[in-house]
Amino acid sequence: MSTYNVTEVLVGGAVLACAVAFGVYASQSTGLSQSGTGYELGASFRSLEGVGVGTDVRLAGVKIGTVTGVTLNSDTYRADTTFTIVDGILVPDDSAIVISSEGLLGGNFVEVMPGGSPFYFEAGDQVEDTQGAVSLISLLVKFVAGDGGE
Repeated sequence: MSTYNVTEVLVGGAVLACAVAFGVYASQSTGLSQSGTGYELGASFRSLEGVGVGTDVRLAGVKIGTVTGVTLNSDTYRADTTFTIVDGILVPDDSAIVISSEGLLGGNFVEVMPGGSPFYFEAGDQVEDTQGAVSLISLLVKFVAGDGGE
């Protein structure tokens, strides 16, 4: 009977080790384990469809930050967004921030379209040049209905 108990303990330990390994992997792949180093920028969007806290901020397809806050501005009816950019990544102050899609079935992310200015955003700055999310469903409906925007 003692071998039965030893087997149970070994299998339980293996399951627990797998669970811990999966937890570590999940936290690293989602960015939860990254330290909070970086600087915060803000932007205001007409439509923030598919973007929330934790959404990636990317430059040239590489993750450089994370969306840290989303609120509705009751005066302008726009989505005020804050995001953190990793220290060491300098964003020119004439850059645009665009909500992009990963594809037809993918989610949305925040994309930084860098400008050519020799000056850079500093912590707390507001990005003025923004483009909100484009709804693929509304574009498809317009196409099917034959409304070419004329």
